[in-house]
Amino acid sequence: MYQTDPPRSPKEVLPTMYDLPSEDPQEAGLPDEFHIFQSQLLRETFCPPGYPLDQVFVGTDLNLYYDVRHPLWYKRPDWFAVAGVPRLYEGQVSRLSYVTWQEGINPLIVVELLSPSTELEDLGQTLREANQPPTKWEVYERFLRIPYYVVFDGYTNQMQAFRLQGDCYVPLNLPDSRLWINSLRLGISVWQGVYQGIERQWLRWYNSTGTWILCERERTEAAQQQAEQERQRVQRLIAQLRSLGVEPDLGD
Repeated sequence: MYQTDPPRSPKEVLPTMYDLPSEDPQEAGLPDEFHIFQSQLLRETFCPPGYPLDQVFVGTDLNLYYDVRHPLWYKRPDWFAVAGVPRLYEGQVSRLSYVTWQEGINPLIVVELLSPSTELEDLGQTLREANQPPTKWEVYERFLRIPYYVVFDGYTNQMQAFRLQGDCYVPLNLPDSRLWINSLRLGISVWQGVYQGIERQWLRWYNSTGTWILCERERTEAAQQQAEQERQRVQRLIAQLRSLGVEPDLGD
């Protein structure tokens, strides 16, 4: 490649991130950093109050097997949740996949994060080719009959949600980008904030009061803040007692 003098920056003359995406067109949907962090945030904040933690399973980029007549057919949702099944497979080990005919309970919600190579299929705008497995939309809608299907575009920060009514998904009107799910007593919405050091809009879960459910880091920080407030309260109490001439018994 001919180079100028002085040399031009690599960003000007060499392919950029947008020219060299992480996705292989023949293997669409390979996760980028946003997919990883977004799925992680959904996992950390998914705490349905009606279920013990050991009776909730969350899958991220995990093979979801759906048809006993074609046991090798699967889809790999970006994120899905099942309530009412043991978190561990047979109560012992982490799942390597989710096999619906063995588990007996289908996911209650599935979330897909749009990417250029998967957008049409994620939105149900592709047709099944002859002698090929059903599309992702068909599997969620007709085979598994997943009640809620949420799609989030990380480029436009647009959230779309569909609810199963009869045999078909019906788009939901979400003027404030908030979806409440009664059966979970949780809602999912778009949140502006910092996660993993990145400030942007994310999907996350909220509770019945509209409060965002804390992620692991936030829970740790809240516990530390509460402990510090308690320490300060005790110190103030000790100071007050000493000002009255009383030496508090602090133990050993």
